[in-house]
Amino acid sequence: MRTTSFAIIVALLPAVALAQQGNRWNLQTPTDAGKTLPSKAAARSNSCASLGPGFVKVEGTDTCVKLGGSTSVGVGTSAGR
Repeated sequence: MRTTSFAIIVALLPAVALAQQGNRWNLQTPTDAGKTLPSKAAARSNSCASLGPGFVKVEGTDTCVKLGGSTSVGVGTSAGR
């Protein structure tokens, strides 16, 4: 009897927790769905385009930067004598 009561309580805990949250898990479509945000690129031209693809202007300066990088992994073994 004690084990059965415990199992019922454990099974109902998630349901009680969700009921207490109320409308917190609102899965309806947001009111602003389907609206597009204005493009920053459309507002001004890219003055760094002459440097090549991927260059962007640093806000508030006349500096153009291009971020990039690479990674490598080296594995070596030594022959034991």
